Amino acid sequence: MRSPTDHTARLRGAAVGASSGAVAILAHGLGGGATLTQGSALPLLVGACTVIGVVVATLRPRYGLAGTMGLLAAGQALGHAALSMPPGHHHHSTPAGMLIAHLVAIPVGALVIRAAETGLRRAVTGVRRFLLALGAVLTPPTRPVHARVADDRAEARRLLVSPGIGRRGPPVAAASSIHLAPI
Repeated sequence: MRSPTDHTARLRGAAVGASSGAVAILAHGLGGGATLTQGSALPLLVGACTVIGVVVATLRPRYGLAGTMGLLAAGQALGHAALSMPPGHHHHSTPAGMLIAHLVAIPVGALVIRAAETGLRRAVTGVRRFLLALGAVLTPPTRPVHARVADDRAEARRLLVSPGIGRRGPPVAAASSIHLAPI
């Protein structure tokens, strides 16, 4: 049974955001596009990859590998747009190298991300089982507790002998001035 909390969401978001940025840089380099030293390309790319990473981390993975591929494609499109925005960058046509890099990176990246999620889940489950087994071995054995049956006479004797909560009666200074018998 799966937990309602997805513990791998942050990993998935970081992986999709980082790989989107890396593939955008690679594909732009293969296609002869802008390098990161030109103007505001790097801040735009970091911002776009951060946005896609946060969005992916907040979404639940409902569609498995196809959903991860769609999110990677959206991230790469944002990365491509961020690298294409600085002034002086022109694409009259999409070079084949850039398109091939994007198309190959989407399924490969999705497979790697899903494999990392599965590996993380298995590792966390293994550690959790090991700690539970270790905790079961290290617990000290408990001795059987025998309930004592209290005798009514012993209970009355304890109440008479014990001082209880405190003294009953007025304080000492007040007790000397109060006379119980008429004078």
